[in-house]
Amino acid sequence: MRSVPRLVVAAPASGSGKTTVATGLMAAFAARGLSVSPHKVGPDYIDPGYHALATGRPGRNLDPFLCGEELIAPLFLHGAAGCELAVVEGVMGLFDGASGRGELGSTAQVAKLLRAPVVLVVDAASQARSVAALVHGFASWDTGVRLGGVVLNRVGSDRHETVLREALDEAGVPVLGALRRDDALRVPSRHLGLVPAAERRSEADAWIEAAAEQVRASCDLATLWALARTAPPLDAEPWDPRTAVLPQPRDGRDGAGAQPGEDGRGRPRDGHAGRPGEGGGGVAVRGGRPVVAVAAGPAFSFAYPENAELLEAAGAEVAQFDPLSDEALPEGTAGIVVGGGFPEVHAPALSANTALRKRIAAFSGPVAAECAGLLYLVRDLDGAEMCGVVDATATMTDRLTLGYREAVALGDSVLAVAGTRLRGHEFHRTIVRPGPSSPAPAWGFTHPERHTEGFVVGSVHASYLHVHWSAEPSLARRFVERCAAWACV
Repeated sequence: MRSVPRLVVAAPASGSGKTTVATGLMAAFAARGLSVSPHKVGPDYIDPGYHALATGRPGRNLDPFLCGEELIAPLFLHGAAGCELAVVEGVMGLFDGASGRGELGSTAQVAKLLRAPVVLVVDAASQARSVAALVHGFASWDTGVRLGGVVLNRVGSDRHETVLREALDEAGVPVLGALRRDDALRVPSRHLGLVPAAERRSEADAWIEAAAEQVRASCDLATLWALARTAPPLDAEPWDPRTAVLPQPRDGRDGAGAQPGEDGRGRPRDGHAGRPGEGGGGVAVRGGRPVVAVAAGPAFSFAYPENAELLEAAGAEVAQFDPLSDEALPEGTAGIVVGGGFPEVHAPALSANTALRKRIAAFSGPVAAECAGLLYLVRDLDGAEMCGVVDATATMTDRLTLGYREAVALGDSVLAVAGTRLRGHEFHRTIVRPGPSSPAPAWGFTHPERHTEGFVVGSVHASYLHVHWSAEPSLARRFVERCAAWACV
């Protein structure tokens, strides 16, 4: 049994002020000397970036659709290890989840899995006594969700606050805070939501301090701290990447199942599979660890921390590089991972770094790319020359592609064996058109509609699909094994 004081910050709908209140709480409690563990429900990458700045710890996602509900408590405990308080920011409205899947992926489901009290952030700008009916509905809709109190946001005046508090007192719901309208707390947005903290570091720091000051001045931190401590112990063990990356039996087979040219654990029968080494079941390269270069910086700021932890647990040395400024890959690179971000915003600068683009184009080892990484690897993005690893072009559109996906690997690649099934998420406003070479597709989507997605070109796997590798650790194991094999050739 593991005990961590915790709060889930939710709202009736998007745009109510969850991020302001959650991030402000994190920063306010951290300023008081508490070690605070930040979490975010759902697949969002941007909010965790602000959470990380507020707490000094990685922002971590809790997504029952991507990871499976059985992993939510273990992943939470892994992230909160050694912390005195955890704050979990919800997604959309409290009961909103994966479309057509009931409560799956909702803040309510995560709150129940964590047995955590919920603080409901209500935008009170256009209501008075009606706030009590709204909150009553949310408090009674699912008795498995424990509503611990309300934080009112965008309150207009002292009189407005008095009316709201009186109404909620009649409803028997505690008011834990009342934030006034403040334009300084607005975060700039663009085509995919808030501008990431990595792109506006000094402004982000100032915004976090402003949010923390509002929370300190307007919220009852003592009562919120007491509420967090009412969360009971969790009957779960923390997720461990070293254990997770070990091959697991599945339907009588190890890992994702042996494929032609592989042994029973999905390793290549080519003499370069590597031996178990550091990190619990990882691979070694002539006594060392294969270096996996992971793209980072303002253009590639989307990453689940657990993915890098799994790479390290599988035996890799993870080294970050910034495609905007670094002209060479990290020394000894045996594999490249390029995750999500906003290359469309930084396309001219990425294109101008010709030295790095040429090195990536010439690299023959394993490459795994998703979404922004895919855009970086194509021939050009809105006319700006990219790496040219994948024979395709990318353009911005007005159409938002957004949603959960269920996918199956259509062939063997450096990332997955054919037939591997997993869940992922898409979020982009670009389209990619393949060139004359027609690269092989990476995934076949089975939900919500059937079509193929992504490309497999030699040792390159690139697609729009964002994947939380904790749900399928064999991806990290297989990729590191391929990196080790390539480095030994």
